[in-house]
Amino acid sequence: MAWNEPGGKGNPNDPWGNNNRGNNNRGGGGQPPDLDEALKQLLDKLNGLFGGKGSGGGNNNNSNGNGGIGGMLVIAGAILVVMLGFNSVYTLDETERGVVLRLGKYSSTENPGLRFKIPLVDHVIPVNTTGVREVEVKERMLTEDENIVEIELSVQYRVSDPVAYALRVESPERTLVAAAESALRHAVGSTEMDQILTIGRNLLADQVQIRLQDYLDRYQTGMVLNTVNIKDARPPTQVAASFDDVQKAKQDKDRFISESEAYANSVVPEARGRAQRQLEEASAYKEQVIARAEGQAARFNDLLAEYRKAPKVMRERLYIDAISDVYTQSSKVLVDVDGGNNMMYLPLDQLMKAMPASQAASGSGQLTSSDISRLTDQVLEEVRSRQSSTTTTTRREGR
Repeated sequence: MAWNEPGGKGNPNDPWGNNNRGNNNRGGGGQPPDLDEALKQLLDKLNGLFGGKGSGGGNNNNSNGNGGIGGMLVIAGAILVVMLGFNSVYTLDETERGVVLRLGKYSSTENPGLRFKIPLVDHVIPVNTTGVREVEVKERMLTEDENIVEIELSVQYRVSDPVAYALRVESPERTLVAAAESALRHAVGSTEMDQILTIGRNLLADQVQIRLQDYLDRYQTGMVLNTVNIKDARPPTQVAASFDDVQKAKQDKDRFISESEAYANSVVPEARGRAQRQLEEASAYKEQVIARAEGQAARFNDLLAEYRKAPKVMRERLYIDAISDVYTQSSKVLVDVDGGNNMMYLPLDQLMKAMPASQAASGSGQLTSSDISRLTDQVLEEVRSRQSSTTTTTRREGR
């Protein structure tokens, strides 16, 4: 008969003890096994495997209870040993450093790789020391000229000291944000709004980075800043339209100032040049007048000396020169004919027009010696013709 066949008596292979239950129960072997008794038998087998004693066939209840508790403790101990074995080994990436705390006190800093720690005694804090991290700060602050500006600040940093980063400060990123707000508020409060919105952003970012790094070093956070950038700076949205109008007016003002300066830069040098030229011309005219006066005075002195030597000759010479100067400015000549009653008029301007066009075109407006000779011949011919006509008229009257 099989060990699990119902109703079997005295079967030693039945682990559920159906042989005993079959004797005690009225219904024979159709009842299910007793779970408590089955658990006791399983514990007896485990105790036998680990060197414990059995329950002695179930006669001694005290020995059965002690054996079950001991087996459970052995199983729990085995599980604990396995868990501690797994927890005693850990791995650090290439970007990490491990800060080891032994019983809550700093012990050492581990490099990347497979490492061992004492379970329940050592605690390892992995810290990324090569990656660049970033935090952003967005605040509304008051400028030096008492204007409100909204600024977005981006801070990139990395961890240089993992021990200080993990142990010196409770929350490094919150500390960084608070320090960044403080440094930004100090820099914005000492800068005018126009500079923050236009050309002063880079200078403002540099000031914030220097002050923020000083704060982090004094707090011993173990962080080093890479870059600090002003992502955006703008007035509050409630006054954005009015602020844009003000900015446009300032731009128009700057444009007008630039145009006026350009016009001044083009006009002032030209005016200075004209003024300098007039000064030079006045100086030249002054020198010319002085030189002419000095020449005339020297000429008068020379004429005076010659006049004293021959007064009559000098008077006639001076008279001829004066008449020549006067006649050179006139285009008409009056000739007094000896023995005649009429004065002859010679239209020199008409005589000049009667000259050949080629000769007039070749000259520069001045008479040459040939022109003067030709003009003299025409004057003499005109005089002779008029003298002959006058003589003829006189003879007729005498008759």
